Amino acid sequence: MQGFIGLTRRNVKIYFKDIYAVLFSLLTSIIVFVLYLLFLKGTFVDALENTMKGLENLVDSKDIEMFVNTILLVGILGSATITIPYNCLTTIVKDRERKVDNDILATPVKKWQIILSYLVAAVISSFIMTSLLLTAGLMILNFMGSMHLTVLGVAAAYGVVFLGCLSSSALFMTVVLFFKSSSAAGAFFGILSAAAGFVIGAYIPISQFSSGVQTVCNIFPASQISALLRTALLSGIADKMNTSIGGLDNGLFISSIKEAMTFNCKVFGNQMSVNSMCIYVLVFTVLSLTAMVFLYTKVYKK
Repeated sequence: MQGFIGLTRRNVKIYFKDIYAVLFSLLTSIIVFVLYLLFLKGTFVDALENTMKGLENLVDSKDIEMFVNTILLVGILGSATITIPYNCLTTIVKDRERKVDNDILATPVKKWQIILSYLVAAVISSFIMTSLLLTAGLMILNFMGSMHLTVLGVAAAYGVVFLGCLSSSALFMTVVLFFKSSSAAGAFFGILSAAAGFVIGAYIPISQFSSGVQTVCNIFPASQISALLRTALLSGIADKMNTSIGGLDNGLFISSIKEAMTFNCKVFGNQMSVNSMCIYVLVFTVLSLTAMVFLYTKVYKK
């Protein structure tokens, strides 16, 4: 396993040594943050206040502020689980373009260890970066007020982040294997960065789209990951606001807010539970890994 560990360490170092690659991998997260400061915050606040019409006096404005700020954090994390794994995996394209892959294939390391080293390095690198974003976000939000998070909720958030990094790495591994040049990989990243925020509902809640568009967005595991993050990070503050209402609306507010902010994904009009979303992401990951192994053996027949 020394060869596998060595290749994995080498791929991790390549990503972190390229400061521009690290910054560009955070591009969509930065865009989400800037748009939030400019106008997205007002959009989400208005949507929240419209949901609680007639109940405004019962809910603390600080809770509304915290709820919307946490939505921003979910948007940043959701986009990061897409763009960071992809950037980590572009090492494959660079190695292929520079013919480094020929040298790697000439070593005694088996093909499945080579492909696995790229995947594991992408998962490790993206999990480190996304965990840092999550940790920083939680610290900042807790400094601003109470998120009403439990230890279980925090642990679940880190677990979902890991699952998101794993599923995205497996998915994008099947994509980058088709690229033969860095320019092609870079062009795809531009498209990916533009679409990521919409697919995960960072700009506009997915619930605002038509049923067909919701299904298309929720087919991608990143949307399911974002929904799971909302459940992990927003359930506490949502329950706090619901408690403030004191049951005057018979629980209508909490159900409406969870549907409006996409706590649970809808596919073909059917709402998925938390367990269903977890199973979906895991199955998608396994299928992506299977396709990845098949494609890699075909691409690197020599």
